[in-house]
Amino acid sequence: MTPWISPEALQAQLGSPHLRVVDVRSSLADHEAGRRAYRAGHLPGAVFLDLETDLSAPLGAHGGRHPLPDPARAAAVFGAVGIDADSHVVAYDDAGGMVAGRLWWMLRWLGHERVQVLDGGVDAWSAAGGEMVTEVPAVAPTAFEPRVRDGMTVDRAWLLEHAGDPGVIVVDARAPERYRGEVEPIDPRGGHIPGAINLPYADNLAGGRFRTAAALRARYAALADADTVVVYCGSGVSAAHDLMALEACGIAGARLYPGSWSDWVSYADAPVALGAEPNGG
Repeated sequence: MTPWISPEALQAQLGSPHLRVVDVRSSLADHEAGRRAYRAGHLPGAVFLDLETDLSAPLGAHGGRHPLPDPARAAAVFGAVGIDADSHVVAYDDAGGMVAGRLWWMLRWLGHERVQVLDGGVDAWSAAGGEMVTEVPAVAPTAFEPRVRDGMTVDRAWLLEHAGDPGVIVVDARAPERYRGEVEPIDPRGGHIPGAINLPYADNLAGGRFRTAAALRARYAALADADTVVVYCGSGVSAAHDLMALEACGIAGARLYPGSWSDWVSYADAPVALGAEPNGG
């Protein structure tokens, strides 16, 4: 199953008993904005999951701004909105798939493969003539059985242990100016993990839609022969966008650093690099 689905293909599947459409619109500046947008209008049959409370664990001293929830907690959230082993889940947002990618990655992490992101989100849906409704669907809770897939994540200790390993490529998915440390609007320190290269998630898109598989293969060609690819961002959300793109262009097995930059700089002794890397970052 490809990581994303077109609005037209999704329209053709509306009404399928196994389809579960999930609205994950969110704003870092206003945590209620996504819920308000959902109430104002959403795709037919869509349920709402909140990035801050449903797709993240409570904040701690470490772990980043959007810590991964415990698998059992995540499974309870998914079961409550009717997602089970037979479900075909389609997630959407209004941010080019940046937040929807988090749900895509989490479900795969818990062993559920039938999940896609709506290519182009609500804008593409509306442009294709898709209906928006205000009715909140009545969804019967079900049981979601998590089957955690090992090897999909790394932590800070792993990165420190493998620093300088020529077989490991670490990718920073944030905007170039944040990667270089020129600006840092959210976290207490700017810069990037030493040795990381910069492949901003936004460059996976053209006109708000995902680039072709061929274009993505060209973009990520330097990663094809790596033993291990690790992707991070600010808090483990937008990094999933790069992971989707890697999957789409045939580079499987890349790992997520869930805590990402916000976890890295929560440690006073964290090594930090500024500017561009000599390896092309």
